[in-house]
Amino acid sequence: MTDSSPRYDLVLAGGEVFDAATGASGVTDVAVTGDRVARIAPGLAAQGRQVVDCSGQYVLPGLVEAHTHIFAEVSKVGAPPDEAHLHRGVVAACDAGTVGASTFAAFERFVAAPARMRLVNFLNVSVLGLIDFRFGELLNPGTLVPEDALEIAAANPHRVRGFKIRLSEDVVGLEWRTLLKRSLALSAEAGLPLMIHIGETPEPLPVILDLLRPGDVVAHCYTGKPYGILGDGKVLPEVYAARERGVLFESAHGKSNLSFAVARPAIEQGFLPDVITSDTSGRNWRGPVFDLVTSMAKLRAMGMTMEQIVPRVTSAPARLTGLDAEGYGSLVEGGPAHVTVLADAEEAELPDAAGNRIVAPRLEPSLVLLAGEQVPTVPWRGLNR
Repeated sequence: MTDSSPRYDLVLAGGEVFDAATGASGVTDVAVTGDRVARIAPGLAAQGRQVVDCSGQYVLPGLVEAHTHIFAEVSKVGAPPDEAHLHRGVVAACDAGTVGASTFAAFERFVAAPARMRLVNFLNVSVLGLIDFRFGELLNPGTLVPEDALEIAAANPHRVRGFKIRLSEDVVGLEWRTLLKRSLALSAEAGLPLMIHIGETPEPLPVILDLLRPGDVVAHCYTGKPYGILGDGKVLPEVYAARERGVLFESAHGKSNLSFAVARPAIEQGFLPDVITSDTSGRNWRGPVFDLVTSMAKLRAMGMTMEQIVPRVTSAPARLTGLDAEGYGSLVEGGPAHVTVLADAEEAELPDAAGNRIVAPRLEPSLVLLAGEQVPTVPWRGLNR
């Protein structure tokens, strides 16, 4: 006689389940007990206390956002993390330079520590952080205080996973090379990567790329601003050379960066971002960015496949931020039950940062699990625009 009692708390049945490392997928079931993934195999529905039919939907590891701005009510660019991210399918996120050494304690106490989702950050090399876009945080070069940045990083390894410098001319002025070299030196001393914001830099991108090292990150790889990755419509050879030696490129949509006119030809030429990010902020989370899943839909409309997209919003950002060591970015038996289920939604007008629009199917989170607990989702914020 066999025991017919339920073995699992929850079974996500019949969805297209993705391997975050390879992007390969297959229709199967995912069983969850407590806060862990208990089993991934077909035919588990009969053994679940609760069963969710995921037929025709994508079952992914919980999404990881590697570039956002979530220092709400302190920085003018901060968005609320749970509302902007967690309820839209993101279970872990990295604040990218909103916080500086002088504001880190407030970020830790009032944002990161109490958040339901897992938050880490790339610390701004300026002690001021990104408080207000109208005032470049490094126009006074003295605001880059390596000792302060290193002290915060050393004391908070659970939170600080790298450093960030914005290299736009209105932020660094004519001192860009000195500031970049000092930032590279402090990140090397800490043994952490440096993220570089490009677009409207004082010098063409190849000059900057020549200074970067393996593991450093170029944000806004599809920016339409001057000095991007294209020359005469082709991806620059120096961009390919930088990737060959280990420099990473991430998409970072943002209010003013993702350009369809850059993304489409770059993707057609095979230049995909190493990491897909939204660069969500208080300036754009109600549009034109909205959220990470909308950025995914835009890049799918530009020619990327779901098999190419999934690793770049799960395992790759988890690896970049060190969250893979905590089980984020993967969906494996025995691992934490962080799961995002996405469904194809109706077509909508999706804008880039320049206001150009395409009509394409959206992606919509239908179910989100954070450590096995179901998180409420909220409708796409573009519905009433």
